[in-house]
Amino acid sequence: MLYVFYGSDQVEVRQQAHLTLAKVLKEGEEVERIEADQYSVGKLQALSSMVSLFSPRAVYLVETPSSEEAFLEDFMMSLKELGDSLHQFVVIEQTLNAAQKKKITTYATIVEEYKKTEDAAFNPFKMSDALALRDKRSLWLLFQEAKMNALSSEEIIGTFWWQLKTMRLAAVTKTAEEAGMKDYPYKKAKSALTAFPLQAVETKSRELLTLYHEGHRGKRDLDLALEAWLLGL
Repeated sequence: MLYVFYGSDQVEVRQQAHLTLAKVLKEGEEVERIEADQYSVGKLQALSSMVSLFSPRAVYLVETPSSEEAFLEDFMMSLKELGDSLHQFVVIEQTLNAAQKKKITTYATIVEEYKKTEDAAFNPFKMSDALALRDKRSLWLLFQEAKMNALSSEEIIGTFWWQLKTMRLAAVTKTAEEAGMKDYPYKKAKSALTAFPLQAVETKSRELLTLYHEGHRGKRDLDLALEAWLLGL
């Protein structure tokens, strides 16, 4: 099956793609990334029909085929095979022209465009969504945008801490009521644990708390430490 997310709002594109990955992933499955710098012609068609003795299907994140001409050409030529495949192909793309969109729509289960609104106010909670999805690229872009909008490192850490706390609660409870949370954020946190298991959440929480205290004691530059932390997801 083929799912394509594209448009000028790359943060939203990536978040929707990662949400879809979280939905299609089954227990024990992992996501394999396919990127331009690792791509060889014919790889997508080969993967679409590959059969494994150990797993009946695989899940792939296809990262921006248009970043390399041969990658894009191969992707467009492989649409039918990807759409018919038992494997799951989630594609992140930038802009598509009308002809590309029409052809992709013929074979894809989902084709969604997200356009950036220039005058939209910055929403810091998009950072928490990107963190929960473990989407390092979107999170870094949002971090830069947050700094441009004069959010302090303390405010950003507070946003991250809230999301990690939410995920820790979701991991050890069975219902939103038991966790003392509203239903929607609780379900999002539960879903996020597919790609961001509890052990990793606890590790990143400890690291975040440490860098916060060390930053305030003058042992580390808080901005630089925070950026390194999110790039280490």
